[in-house]
Amino acid sequence: MNFHLEGKRALVTGSTGGIGFATALGLAMEGAEVVINGRTPARVEAASQRIRDAVPGAQVRSVAADLSSADGCNALIQSVPDLDVLINNVGIFEPKTFEAIDDADWLRFFETNVMSGVRLSRHYLMGMRARDWGRIVFVSSESALQIPPEMIHYGMTKTAQLAIARGLAETTAGTGITVNSVLPGPTRSEGVATFVERLAQERGIDFAAMEREFFASARPSSLLQRFATVEEVANMIVYVCSTAASATNGAALRVDGGIVRAIA
Repeated sequence: MNFHLEGKRALVTGSTGGIGFATALGLAMEGAEVVINGRTPARVEAASQRIRDAVPGAQVRSVAADLSSADGCNALIQSVPDLDVLINNVGIFEPKTFEAIDDADWLRFFETNVMSGVRLSRHYLMGMRARDWGRIVFVSSESALQIPPEMIHYGMTKTAQLAIARGLAETTAGTGITVNSVLPGPTRSEGVATFVERLAQERGIDFAAMEREFFASARPSSLLQRFATVEEVANMIVYVCSTAASATNGAALRVDGGIVRAIA
């Protein structure tokens, strides 16, 4: 299947590692010009070079900008004024009891996980409307549907992303623009792998044993019964960005390993 992304410019926020990097690599393999984003120039350039090495002839741009603030989003927009594809992937998470989440934490999570996507979508949607073609994807989480009690502030932001994506999609009716959400389940990204490995070390067991314990106790409804790979999630994101997915709009697409016990 040809996804017809040749010549399309795609920005993946938070793409120096994890799902973001795998998505950027997948888009580059489909011929898209890819903009890599992260907070530090060194990590951004390293990720860009990894894609150039993996995909000879790939068109890759590097933009270091902290998207947790309006100034950071504006800096990115000034560097890349126009896009065909926007992947709102940047996000933060941390386990924390509800009583310990102060106002600053709530605002920090909302600014990074929600407002970055709002600010970027608001700008880039204008160009998409002018060309009557575009793709916006919010990388949410199964935590949007099953709020994790150990990080309610994170779950709140993921639910907010679904509302924004669906609302934006409603404004694109009858156009060549689509706005969708992708909901990964537990995924072996850089941050998650480090967290699980630390827990395993504390308990004196290996990663595989810790993984089995996690799914037995914390996510027993998983049908996959393992962490998804970042590539498995990226495959869905890249597809949604393609011309092949032109009839998919306003959808919340789960790549959750069957954790959410729902038919629809």
